[in-house]
Amino acid sequence: MKRLALLSAVLLMTAVSERMCSPVRADEGMWTLFDLPQAIYDKMVEEGCSMHCDDLYESDSALMKAVVNFSGYCTGVVVSPDGLVFTNHHCGFSSINKHSTPEHDYMLNGFFAKTREDELPNEDMFVSFMIKQEDVTDRVITDGFENLSKDDKNTVIDSLERIMDKEVKKRDSTYHAELQPFYEGNKYYLTTYQDFRDLRLVFAPTKSMGKFGGDTDNWMWPRQTCDFSVFRIYADPKTNRPAAYSKDNVPYHPQRWAKVAKNGYKPGDFAMIMGYPGSTERYLSSYGIQLMRDADNAPRVQVRGIKLDVMGKHMKQSEDIRIKYETDYAHCSNYWKNSMGMNRCIDSLKLIPQKRAYEAKVQHFVDSTGYMKDKLDLAKLKDLYERYTEIARASRYWRETFRGECLLTNRAMDVNGALPLNGTGSLKRKYYVFPDNTKYYDEATDKDLFVSLIKNFEQQVDKKYQPDFYDIIHGRFHNDYQYYADYLYANSDIMVPNAKLRIYSKKFQKSAVYRLGESLQRTYTEICAKRDSLKDSIAVQERYLCAAILAMEQDEPHYSDANFTMRLTYGQVGGFTMGGKESGYYTTSESLVEKMKKGKEIEDYAAEDTLINLVESGDFGKYRDKGTGKMQLCFLTNNDITGGNSGSPVFNGKGELLGLAFDGNWEALSSDIYFERNLARTISVDIRFVLWMIEKWGGADRLIQEVIDN
Repeated sequence: MKRLALLSAVLLMTAVSERMCSPVRADEGMWTLFDLPQAIYDKMVEEGCSMHCDDLYESDSALMKAVVNFSGYCTGVVVSPDGLVFTNHHCGFSSINKHSTPEHDYMLNGFFAKTREDELPNEDMFVSFMIKQEDVTDRVITDGFENLSKDDKNTVIDSLERIMDKEVKKRDSTYHAELQPFYEGNKYYLTTYQDFRDLRLVFAPTKSMGKFGGDTDNWMWPRQTCDFSVFRIYADPKTNRPAAYSKDNVPYHPQRWAKVAKNGYKPGDFAMIMGYPGSTERYLSSYGIQLMRDADNAPRVQVRGIKLDVMGKHMKQSEDIRIKYETDYAHCSNYWKNSMGMNRCIDSLKLIPQKRAYEAKVQHFVDSTGYMKDKLDLAKLKDLYERYTEIARASRYWRETFRGECLLTNRAMDVNGALPLNGTGSLKRKYYVFPDNTKYYDEATDKDLFVSLIKNFEQQVDKKYQPDFYDIIHGRFHNDYQYYADYLYANSDIMVPNAKLRIYSKKFQKSAVYRLGESLQRTYTEICAKRDSLKDSIAVQERYLCAAILAMEQDEPHYSDANFTMRLTYGQVGGFTMGGKESGYYTTSESLVEKMKKGKEIEDYAAEDTLINLVESGDFGKYRDKGTGKMQLCFLTNNDITGGNSGSPVFNGKGELLGLAFDGNWEALSSDIYFERNLARTISVDIRFVLWMIEKWGGADRLIQEVIDN
């Protein structure tokens, strides 16, 4: 394995847009595996990792070969020689929901395929195995590259990615390559993947368990959620390679699968997570954090609160509507609460003044050494952010309002874009057909969302950023938003299933819904033009600030911000102390029963009688922890994760599976921008709780044998 003890002096002294707040600590960092620093691996061994470094990444049976990118938004882990994959319940949510009907509500009641023939295929889902990662910086940053404009750089990178993709396909036609910047563009890594697109649903717990605690407990500790779902990878029967869905495909036989840890864990035990963290901004300036709080998180919380109220009201009216909007509701709710918690942490931890004090030290370093003296201008950075805040706030309100849960505004804008057309002849004769929306659309709900959101946007955003369709409402429709909405929905085929929309016909382009989409697109284009010019100037100053930080901290190893590529993070099992109160590091079946008994008062704690009785029976058998004598449900580690890590395997020092990561804690929701080592914790579901649910509730002995006996 190639390992780098430190970034080279050249890297440290260049203008990397990597903004570091403080030196790296043992339990902080999202490390790439192919160039894992020797100092980091040595620290892992010191803390309890007994795996050879090559068995993490380099060898034919390396542990990383058991970890998958799950459908481009989560992580999963292969747990059997027949391609069984564990991930979180909320990662499998859309699949479970799409297979659900009022007659067979797998989301509510759970699902188990009794035979492999009963396992359910899924369109548009996949798993990706990382085959290799390599540093290709020298092929990207050649003479003159740094002097190119942003657009020209992107053109060069896109061209190189196509060339490199062809090169990896020569080695294996099922491979594909992605070229991405690391260290904010100072390094470029090429990652080779192999995708399997025949992915079938095998098992899902009831909603009451897979989402136990719901919004009430989201991002909170203690937790008792059995947050898992099970899928299987299928492959070509002759080659064991990726293949499009076919009833003739067979289970995939992986190079490596994770074995279940049989002895559990105790405080201080080594814990390692491999997964696909989505995005962090750990090194953002104090002004950037302030912008995030005021112009990004605050608008998101405000708008999503309205959307959740509207969807929730309609979802209570019927099971059909609940099923249609359950995925949207869960998606909307997750980062509504996350943004709320992040702002709370920014203020309670005093992150902005902390960063300001740190930036004063950077300024002193620049003044005393002359490094970046003629480039870094913190006063200019402050001024740029102050000018940027209003337009960034308008942009966030626009995206939260008009892109997302309201289908009408999404489709109105889509028909103003470059849609692929069907038919022959002139443009006026060609047509577009939207996908069938019957499984995820209810007119009354969508219309209520539309009216509530456009009213709110007008109240919250300065008039200069408002689309001109408001003039139509105030004029022709006499300030009656409901009248306007009723007219739009009644006089357009845009929401009609399988309707042929001749979007270039004069009739359609004179329609109210086309004018709505045109107005929205035009306004957002104007917002982006104002936003992007300031954004580029800010990026330059942030890059200079970062270069100064890296030079000042050149004796410390640095990791790149998360960008949904595989990373390793390590730490220990253990809780935290808040206000003099110990959190504890695991939850038990008794705490689950205690919450279940509150189900009549708190809907998120409601569970079926059969499940309550099953938990109360104490029939935990081999899944009970031998040390504590308890049935342990969820546990805490101080691993460093973020969104995208959902479903990530938590390994012990031998590479055995302890559980699946599914959440962070409320006390440290600012960890995307600052890792507070005393508070930041990963919440994971214990693999023994998962297996107990599969066996005792599901009666799925065949899966238990497949996982445990191999």
